[in-house]
Amino acid sequence: MSRFSLRACVRAAGLAAVLSLGLGAQAQAQAAELVVSAAASLTNAFKTLAQSYEAQHPDTRVVLNFGASDVLMQQIVRGAPADVFASADQEAMDKAVSEKVIQSGSRRDFVANQLVLIVPSASAVPVHALGDLARPEVQRVAIGNPASVPVGRYAKRALEAAGLWQPVSAKAVLAQNVRQALDYVARGEVEAGLVFATDAAIAADKVKVAAPVPLSVPLTYPIAVTAGTRQPQQAADFVAFVLSPAGQAILARYGFLKP
Repeated sequence: MSRFSLRACVRAAGLAAVLSLGLGAQAQAQAAELVVSAAASLTNAFKTLAQSYEAQHPDTRVVLNFGASDVLMQQIVRGAPADVFASADQEAMDKAVSEKVIQSGSRRDFVANQLVLIVPSASAVPVHALGDLARPEVQRVAIGNPASVPVGRYAKRALEAAGLWQPVSAKAVLAQNVRQALDYVARGEVEAGLVFATDAAIAADKVKVAAPVPLSVPLTYPIAVTAGTRQPQQAADFVAFVLSPAGQAILARYGFLKP
């Protein structure tokens, strides 16, 4: 091969590489960004859901925002970017609907959960039922703040129904979300706590379930497309994926139940 031909081949190969890199960067830059605001108890499951969704939709990048449902709702009301909202109870979603930040007709219940009483795995304090929280040996109980955290609202209802809210609230260590309540128990900073069953499951080496806590209302999670979404089609597609057999299988893997 002549020097001229070799030089031409090298130039052609270089140009092809540059074009390939440029096209790849352009495709990446054009990927739609979908912001999903989800309850803290959905953290592990939604990370897996997002990865699976992105694998099927390479033109979309899912950005996850986790926190207490009421806090997320307030963020959306105040104009924070969000395309999908997944709440840990109906009350937070009801507030979002009343604030007109949810797209009409997009709301769906997608999973159910259970409330459980947990204690540190090495605890010797005799806590085997909700009534034991009134015992003098139990000095601190981790509960989500009922004013802003769904698991706290469920805990308060259960304690009120059992006639225990007054004595237990005096011992309450209020958490900003369910994962913080779980952490208090896992670190042994409290004698007991009330969390969702799915959260207790991810820390099975540090906490143990003392008892399930009965509720008078179903513990279901709603999901919806926000009214201010900039990616309406992708948002609707993500909600559809969560509701699909594939999405439900992922959620079941993390202990969530059918709604």
